[in-house]
Amino acid sequence: MKNRINTSLSALAVLLCCGALTASAQAVSVQDASVQSLSGLKVSGATLTHTPEDSLSVLMTLDLSEVRPSSNRAVVLTPYVVHGTDSVELPSVGIYGRNRYLYYVREGKSQLTGASEHSFRVKDCPSSLPYTASVPYTGWMDGSELKITSRIYGCCSDILDEGSNLLASYTEPVKEIIWAPDLAYITPAAETVKSRDLQGRAYIDFPVNVTEIRADYRGNAVELAKIRATIDSVRQDKDITLTSLSIKGFASPEGSYAANERLARGRTLSLKSHVEKLYAFPKDFIKTSWEAEDWAGLREYVAGSSLKNRDAILAIIDGDLKPDAKEWKIRSTYPADYRTLLAEVYPGLRHSDYRVDYVIRQFSDVEEIRRLVVSDPQKLSLNEFYIAAQSYEAGSEDFIRVMETAVKVYPDDAVANLNAANAALLRKDAESAARYLQKAGDGPEAGKARKALEELRALGEN
Repeated sequence: MKNRINTSLSALAVLLCCGALTASAQAVSVQDASVQSLSGLKVSGATLTHTPEDSLSVLMTLDLSEVRPSSNRAVVLTPYVVHGTDSVELPSVGIYGRNRYLYYVREGKSQLTGASEHSFRVKDCPSSLPYTASVPYTGWMDGSELKITSRIYGCCSDILDEGSNLLASYTEPVKEIIWAPDLAYITPAAETVKSRDLQGRAYIDFPVNVTEIRADYRGNAVELAKIRATIDSVRQDKDITLTSLSIKGFASPEGSYAANERLARGRTLSLKSHVEKLYAFPKDFIKTSWEAEDWAGLREYVAGSSLKNRDAILAIIDGDLKPDAKEWKIRSTYPADYRTLLAEVYPGLRHSDYRVDYVIRQFSDVEEIRRLVVSDPQKLSLNEFYIAAQSYEAGSEDFIRVMETAVKVYPDDAVANLNAANAALLRKDAESAARYLQKAGDGPEAGKARKALEELRALGEN
């Protein structure tokens, strides 16, 4: 339904003066180009403003220097705000020729558009007129336009000519929604001893039935160098103290279990002796163990293979037969598959697994911890990461960076994931927050984060 409002002085504040709008306006839309109408009117600086008092304020400058109707004519300029079928007229400005003006004065009649009109006799009309008006703001004014109609009247109030010009448009600015989620971080427990380890696997080759290591045999030089590189990577660090080295040797299932037991034991002790010659480790620093046949490794391969008799071979591996009986049954029942295992799998089952255990010193100096977050985060405990984060403003880029670095170092820790989820929420990264919350546990703090995630998604973020 069309909503047209004819305003009066009681509904409008009209100031025809050289004043300016207050600086507290919420939004402004200006038509940059000047407009010239058929009546000779020129308009510049047209502005629509939604004020803090919830009014739509209009400001423009009317150049009336060329609006000069003849004695019996009048020009009426009527600004109005329109959006679709809704509109509101603003007080008009009338410029009257001499006879026309005197007629209204003598007869005591209102001007052409009523008492709200601001009227001028042509000889008294200013060349430039600042125009200000305001109306109560309503929702339809978002997206509205300011236009002005120029009408030229002859005698008997006949309209001889009229036209309308667009002056300005108004669109409500996008209001920033201030989102302040209720988040709770958890302070990670401090570690009394920061025990860590490095693990690796070496494939050292031995001639058949030989247990002594030959460093120049096949690829042994590379495999032995891997072990040494792992040890040296932490042994030479001033912040780290080595506590032990564990070596576990494995043989493959072909041959008798007793022979494989001897080979696994002998080759493990041989590797221990080789390492002892490289370092002056304390007595009992190197711990050894062995497993005669790596059936777990064999099963893992078979389960992921495309062997013709895969399921039957898995049933034998998982059965109750003794190791020698298992190996014989696979070899005799499925010879083609066994040849594949012997050539492609068994060599990889002869390996030495090693683990270097060490302790990292505690860090308490905030500046040092900050540096380690960037240079060597693996040395930090979760509690130390938290200390660094707390030294920054909550929600700052540095704060978020520390929390997200912590979860990279401790990807499966519930506290690390919760705090990283909170950090992701602060930067409105719903996708990352959801991923972290999968590992954040079910505590009340995680509940708050999940609620905040729902709110963020409802806002249309990410």
